Amino acid sequence: MYQYDNYDQTIVDERVAQFRDQTERFLAGQLADDEYRPLRLMNGLYLQRHAPMLRVAIPYGLLSSDQLRMLAHIARKYDKNYGHFSTRQNIQYNWPRLEQVPDILADLASVQMHAIQTSGNCIRNVTSDHLAGVAADEIEDPRPYCEILRQWSTFHPEFSYLPRKFKIAVTGATEDRAAVAVHDIGFYMTRNDTGEVGFRVLVGGGLGRTPYIGAIIREFLPKRDLLSYSEAILRVYNRFGRRDNKYKARIKILVNALGAAEFATRVEDEWQQMDRDALTLTDAALADIKRRFTTPDYQAFDGDAPAFAAKLGEDAAFKRWVSRNTHAHKLPGYRAVSVSLKTPERPPGDATDAQMDTLADLAERYSAAEIRVTHEQNLVFADVATQDLYALWQGLDALGLAVPNIGTLTDMICCPGLDFCALANAGSIPIAADITNAFNDYDYLYDIGELKIKMSGCMNACGHHHVGHIGILGVDKKGVEFYQLTLGGSAASDAVLGDRLGPALEKERVVPVIRSLLDVYLEHRQEDERFLDTYRRIGMTPFKDRVYGAEDEIRRSA
Repeated sequence: MYQYDNYDQTIVDERVAQFRDQTERFLAGQLADDEYRPLRLMNGLYLQRHAPMLRVAIPYGLLSSDQLRMLAHIARKYDKNYGHFSTRQNIQYNWPRLEQVPDILADLASVQMHAIQTSGNCIRNVTSDHLAGVAADEIEDPRPYCEILRQWSTFHPEFSYLPRKFKIAVTGATEDRAAVAVHDIGFYMTRNDTGEVGFRVLVGGGLGRTPYIGAIIREFLPKRDLLSYSEAILRVYNRFGRRDNKYKARIKILVNALGAAEFATRVEDEWQQMDRDALTLTDAALADIKRRFTTPDYQAFDGDAPAFAAKLGEDAAFKRWVSRNTHAHKLPGYRAVSVSLKTPERPPGDATDAQMDTLADLAERYSAAEIRVTHEQNLVFADVATQDLYALWQGLDALGLAVPNIGTLTDMICCPGLDFCALANAGSIPIAADITNAFNDYDYLYDIGELKIKMSGCMNACGHHHVGHIGILGVDKKGVEFYQLTLGGSAASDAVLGDRLGPALEKERVVPVIRSLLDVYLEHRQEDERFLDTYRRIGMTPFKDRVYGAEDEIRRSA
């Protein structure tokens, strides 16, 4: 867990005081709406459908138990007793009162948290793999590099008013669990031919109304050049990105317009002309950042605890949860545990204040007092000894958070949609509830296997629908909610955009159509094939014929 130094704390405290003064002047009528708007956005404050929404930064998804308790306190004191964990590994509060937001920021600052640059046309919260530092397939822990990027980008004078928002993700593993390819800049840690660890650099990924998978512009970037090369990319974007049309202002539009090769050439030219010495990441600087990360006091185990194996044999429900919700750890005798926030009782990604408080207690007891937030809107206890898994499971079960559905179709990504968002065209939360209630048989879910459903209430794609194995997009047709489905998307190492299934569907048809799609999959799959694998092998036609075949026949005969 990264620990603030004096510079970090001073920056956060001074921002609180600045925003308090700005908000007081706005409420007193001394600042106009158009003057206050960029100030509140740079502090993560939106005006939503019903009330302000405050987005709080959780850098690379890492929380201490004390910080989680503070998030619970804020939900209880200033909101409606819950928070919503988002696909940027952040948390959002949907009901704060405007005049109380400076107080919320002050409370956050007391535990080394803030809402700086969680909105606005700037570099947003840097995201990463939720298993960073413990993953068995990791080349190197990416979190120190995420922290270096965070420090470099915070209040960067040249990049505070970019053409549009800018998002960076970093992963250090061979499997992409951070959706790196759909970010403005994506960094994959890799080794070159001599064994040196550096970064493969992707640029121009992003979703929204014009989705793209990022293009590789450099196969290997030495660690020392992380900041200078990032600065070169941002300078090219800042200079040539469009500012006349916000829908065409993202870097993905520029990369596509120029072509990846030409964009890479411009970055290389800019990079060669820069004075890079001040931005060179030295071994000493990297070591200093790494020292500011606390590490768990791991015990030495030969393997899994005998009591753990015994409980697996005694308790079928526990065994089922372990098989779905725990993951390999780099050290013997430990597992990483996913806490599903996809329960029938609450919208995907939501957690109550009481749940957050208890999760903080459980993290202190069983996982080095740390919690991770995933971009798929779940939480992770990264360092659980197998001897403690049964007790942790019992604690989670008492909270209603031991749902064994990680990686299944009910483990959905879902934006707040029309229930909260002023930009949404259709509801997402009610559709998620319909799907969860319809597919509640675990034997069926496990037979289906890995299936990622991702749902957005509008073209902004906060729910990542473009890269869902099944993507669902809410659209408005003359005031009526319809849903457009896509198939075959992926945000993993094989990232690809999904294909449109056909005309948008009425709300009541979404669940039956999903069931039809699953029927086609089960009829055609070969041994051990995931839904995505079967789709890639047989293509769209069998799925489309099953959903629209009868309608097309009626249309042709009319």
